[in-house]
Amino acid sequence: MSEMEYFSSIECFVRSAEVGSFAEAARRLSLTPAAVGKSVAKLEGRLGVRLFQRSTRRLTLTEAGQRFLEEVRASFNTIQNAVANLASAEGSPAGTLKVSVGTMFGCLYVVPLLGEFLRRYPAITPDWHFDNRQVDLIGQGFDAAIGGGFDLPQGVVARKLAPAHRVLVASAQWLSMHPGLDHPDDLSACDGILIRSPQTGRIRAWPLTHRSQEQSPLRLKVRMTLSDSEAACRAAIQGLGVALVSMPFALPYLRSGALQRVLPDWYVEDGAISIYYSEHKLLPGKTRAFVDFIIQQFAEQQLARHFSAV
Repeated sequence: MSEMEYFSSIECFVRSAEVGSFAEAARRLSLTPAAVGKSVAKLEGRLGVRLFQRSTRRLTLTEAGQRFLEEVRASFNTIQNAVANLASAEGSPAGTLKVSVGTMFGCLYVVPLLGEFLRRYPAITPDWHFDNRQVDLIGQGFDAAIGGGFDLPQGVVARKLAPAHRVLVASAQWLSMHPGLDHPDDLSACDGILIRSPQTGRIRAWPLTHRSQEQSPLRLKVRMTLSDSEAACRAAIQGLGVALVSMPFALPYLRSGALQRVLPDWYVEDGAISIYYSEHKLLPGKTRAFVDFIIQQFAEQQLARHFSAV
């Protein structure tokens, strides 16, 4: 096995280990599953150890395979990124940029940035996936993801873009029929439009936080549950109750006057909206360009201030 074949076989091994399948690794490497399997077998022969337990359903790393993956993956990715950066056209970031972002959040706040991004980096080809669920950044081959409330797995870093606040909103019509709402305790008899977590399917018991940092339980009567903040806003417009929604989704409706905040001094603290990417000393140029661009645009448009409920 030549040095180039050795390097290629390590690439086949790393990608197969990340996705648990020769077929999926082959698709990402533009090879056939047979070629990937043969390459990994050659690597096992050279190393003298079995790296995978093979079954008809999934590849599973052996103990030796897990140890080898931990030792080579970071160095391999660094070398691969260095080659990609060097090969970029005239030093300009290039390649397919695979990004995951929530459906409505992406449409409202990320897609409008696309034109300027491509003017700056014409050699990058966006491959953007709109999904409200957390993705496996490394295992599914994403360069970056934008969202809130994600677990931070090993090898992934997060840069905060804005606070993730949720606010209570209702139509002016509904508010006119429910005067005297001054404290969270006053909401206990009000119809609530609540959000189910797309990850767990459960309705989370949110505590409300006052501008003074006082906290109080949120006790709304459950009138309906939805899985999407945009849908909850549209239900609230119809005067169906009080919706607890993410501030980025409420913002257009608050600005137009279609919805108004209920208990405007109270909000839910839900961490941060962040941009996530793999932790590498040498990021691919396309990923570094995208991360820096998004951080810059959020700062220039003061989205952190607009998304704050305080």
